[in-house]
Amino acid sequence: MSLPKLLVIGHGRHGKDTVCELLRDQYQFVFRSSSDFCAERFIYMALRDKYSYNSYAQCYEDRHNHRTEWFDMIHDYCKDDYARLGREIFKENHIYCGLRNKAEFHAMRNTGVFDYCIWVDRSDHLPLEDRSSMNLDIWMADYVIDNNSTLDTLKRSVSDLADHLLRS
Repeated sequence: MSLPKLLVIGHGRHGKDTVCELLRDQYQFVFRSSSDFCAERFIYMALRDKYSYNSYAQCYEDRHNHRTEWFDMIHDYCKDDYARLGREIFKENHIYCGLRNKAEFHAMRNTGVFDYCIWVDRSDHLPLEDRSSMNLDIWMADYVIDNNSTLDTLKRSVSDLADHLLRS
């Protein structure tokens, strides 16, 4: 069975990676976060001297302190082809985790780069990101996973959605 290409979006620290890990562990989806991919490809080299990073891992771990800068660098990476990053990530993965830019979203949607978009929401407990580092909206997603309850509830929600998507 061929797995669908999933785009997992939502605000920072709302549980996107956890949802992707559950899909990986339960359904054998392979995922990559945009931050990890971009840190490895170009951000670490660009910011290494500016922030005195000793490693790619150190750069990646510090990303939350420079959200707008990362947003702008990724957008610049895609400026000539807004679907570029999505195509690159989906070459080797079933899930792209963490898209933050609406121009890139629309370009990927319009060219069929992904099959379904999933929004992960934890807004009852955590703040929303500033529009300078994430300008997507919940209405853009095909499905919403509510992550405002327990981990067991999240696991059930992910399982229910995956079962539905794999039957489609």
